[in-house]
Amino acid sequence: MAKDSNNKTVETFEKQLFKAADKLRKNIDAAEYKHVVLGLVFLKYISDSFEELYNKLKEGKGEYEGADPEDQDEYRAQNVFWVPQNARWSYLHSRAKLPTIGTDLDEAMELIEKENPTLKGILAKVYAKPNLDKAALGGLIDLISNTALGSEAAKSKDLLGRVYEYFLGEFANAEGKKGGQFYTPKAIVRLLVEMIEPYKGRVYDPCCGSGGMFVMSEKFVLEHSGRLDDVSIYGQESNQTTYRLSRMNMAIRGIDGSQIKWNSEGSFLKDAHPDLKADYIIANPPFNQSDWGQEILRNDPRWQFGLPPASNANFGWMQHMIYHLAPHGVMGLVLANGSLSSNSSGEGEIRQRMIEADLVDCIVSLPTQLFYNTGISACLWFISRKRSGNGDRKRTGEILFIDASEMGHMIDSTHREFTDADVAKVSSIYHEWRKDGGSYSDEKGLCKSGSIKDIEKHHFVLTPSRYVGVADDQNSKIPFEFQIENLNKFGKEQARIESILNQEIIESIKYFCPNYDWANTNFLSTEILEQITQMLFKEWFLEFNFLDDNGKPYKKSGGEMIENDFGLIPKGWSIGKVGEIIDIFDSQRIPLSSRERTKRKGEYRYYGATSIMDYVDDYLFEGIYLLLGEDGSVIDDKGYPILQYVWGKFWVNNHAHVLQGKNGYSTEMLYLLFKNTRVAGIVNGAVQLKINQGNLLGLEIVIPERKILDTFCEKISPIFKKIRFMHDQLKNLASINKNEEPQYVEGQSKTNIS
Repeated sequence: MAKDSNNKTVETFEKQLFKAADKLRKNIDAAEYKHVVLGLVFLKYISDSFEELYNKLKEGKGEYEGADPEDQDEYRAQNVFWVPQNARWSYLHSRAKLPTIGTDLDEAMELIEKENPTLKGILAKVYAKPNLDKAALGGLIDLISNTALGSEAAKSKDLLGRVYEYFLGEFANAEGKKGGQFYTPKAIVRLLVEMIEPYKGRVYDPCCGSGGMFVMSEKFVLEHSGRLDDVSIYGQESNQTTYRLSRMNMAIRGIDGSQIKWNSEGSFLKDAHPDLKADYIIANPPFNQSDWGQEILRNDPRWQFGLPPASNANFGWMQHMIYHLAPHGVMGLVLANGSLSSNSSGEGEIRQRMIEADLVDCIVSLPTQLFYNTGISACLWFISRKRSGNGDRKRTGEILFIDASEMGHMIDSTHREFTDADVAKVSSIYHEWRKDGGSYSDEKGLCKSGSIKDIEKHHFVLTPSRYVGVADDQNSKIPFEFQIENLNKFGKEQARIESILNQEIIESIKYFCPNYDWANTNFLSTEILEQITQMLFKEWFLEFNFLDDNGKPYKKSGGEMIENDFGLIPKGWSIGKVGEIIDIFDSQRIPLSSRERTKRKGEYRYYGATSIMDYVDDYLFEGIYLLLGEDGSVIDDKGYPILQYVWGKFWVNNHAHVLQGKNGYSTEMLYLLFKNTRVAGIVNGAVQLKINQGNLLGLEIVIPERKILDTFCEKISPIFKKIRFMHDQLKNLASINKNEEPQYVEGQSKTNIS
């Protein structure tokens, strides 16, 4: 294991521990597994912390002279949990290979809760369940045993907190929509915290999930040299298992979580803090929640701006939080974009009254694909009761609009992420606008300080794009004549190359289908081209109607078929394994540094498996390759593999196999083969689906005669050449719009059609 410099140990341990999910893959899903593994991580942490102090007390040197290592008060004085003998990690590790280890762990959790009242009802007692393989559980204990989680060195670097946070994110990703119920992406939490700056006072989250808002508030205080004792947290959660995650999350960081409450009714129906007036409120409530109890709460005093509709609790959550906001309090919350503009069921009137009450301080529109549980576009609302000075400039009658919808970058095909620079940019705009003598100025396309009169003109709709406008088009600064000349050259060159490629395609297709006139066909769609290759592949290699020596379809013409384990296949064909026809480049990847990754993002295409959060290792390639998902979303709902046909310069994360064909198989042929081969039988993993290299190489396939294979690969090559060309033209056209002249060599475009 690597040493813990530059966070290397953290990353290595996180990866090792999460990969241990495969040890439990056959009989437990992600939703249940997170309680198994996080419970063990928590147990290891408190046991390490206990045993470290126990040894100091037992040694009795210096400040510990005369101390009794069995005196529980010694541990409470240093905020260390008391761990009974049969709950200590050393004892449990010694029993890890016994069939009773599940029962031992459950009893250990009971003992810890009994001796530490603040943990009562919090710890998972799921280890004796029959669906949890005890040998795999023992292996997981061995894995966790290799890392000291509660040692002084580990705690100083917040190792467990980071591991816990990483795992919450991974499990949220693995669970998809369900994961969003307990986890808000870290960058969004950080942005909320950086905007409202909870230095000192009461921090409240009425739908606190696993406690991410509180953890980030703690980090903010420490980063700004504050004192944790100056902040107290209050929360409520209606999901009991998520509540337990939150309490453990607080405990491992030494945060007092006693005011985080659970009840099944939730914050609307049974407010756990009815008299609380919080200095800071941070929350990510459920989007567009229906059936939230409106009929029961019609006359509730929280609805001072209007009764929220029964079908949507957005303004119910907002008014609940405003009700709990102190006289000089500030709050930030995440809501669906519909909250900015909806006029249905009285929502427009509620929004108007809130604006007229001068509570709305800032609105930030977010990009799509930031959240695990929804693809809905979201926004941030910032509400303030300190808009008349209080250390900042007087901002009554103004609202700041920030359009951040184009910020962030895609970390895979389904998830976007804000960088620290994005967070800093948005929060800086807000603080410069807010403070007395700040350097804020409106920036077209990004931010605008709007007046109440501006907002009235837009009928109290708060969508930032209505106010900030559209950024100046850089193309407008390029002379018209220059743009036209470039586009003219580009169009002529594209037409010339397309004519060559189309003729090559026609010649190839005439070989397969000679009875049709292809002379005037223009292949303008990559979808049509790919469909042609799919149809030809199926006809030749699934229906076995390749052209025989007489130019006749083999099977239809009565060609001889031979019986084998795959059924009937043509004479001369054989059964082989994928390892015979592919080169796999997983071990030949060249890692990119973090700085290089940032640079390459705009320069090269990026590819990676979906449903994976960890993009630490990225690798640069050049050439024509096939990417096949290694872990994450590796198969579709019909059992076919997730594939990407890629070319040129590109970079890829470590969650995809990188393949090329060999022994007569072109990479294009390989693509068509896997497009028509179900691989569900070689997939393993329950938390994180995986196609390992050994299983892939051992997959059995039908291998045709070499001359048939060579002919097919030769004839489909022009079609894929055209597909590559058409995709590349989109990128080339974008470059034409820059203030650059297209580059030509001896009258030839640099466009690669090889």
